[in-house]
Amino acid sequence: MRITLNNIINIYTDGACIGNPGPGGWAALIIINNKEELLFGNSPSTTNNRMEMLAVIHAIESIGVKSNLIINTDSKYIINGISTWIKIWKKSNWLTSNKNKVKNMDLWKKLDHISSKHVIRWEWIKGHSGNVNNEKVDTVAREQALKLSEN
Repeated sequence: MRITLNNIINIYTDGACIGNPGPGGWAALIIINNKEELLFGNSPSTTNNRMEMLAVIHAIESIGVKSNLIINTDSKYIINGISTWIKIWKKSNWLTSNKNKVKNMDLWKKLDHISSKHVIRWEWIKGHSGNVNNEKVDTVAREQALKLSEN
């Protein structure tokens, strides 16, 4: 797929976990010029929030050049974290208001870094509300988590 800054790339992401923590999976659907690419993966022992974050990180990392991205997620953790909380965490040396270390700091730092290379609009989608692309990544993320829970 040829990507230019004029393209608007739609990305749908989701993460899932069997137990929390437990086996987890993530999925990202990237849509460029009506062409779709599905990315997915899993982890044997993780949390739902980490899987949500990895879906977004892997999707952004797969875009090689500066692009206009619309990232659609049903995770308020991602939306609130990247649009509000991260500014506060960076100013407070990655501590919460209770002076605890920010959970998933490694992934938040990575997401912050790779997000700065693109123009991103973050969109929250209500989960399980009939959005076909959100349902698709939800299904794949759950399948990835189930793969590991069956072993």
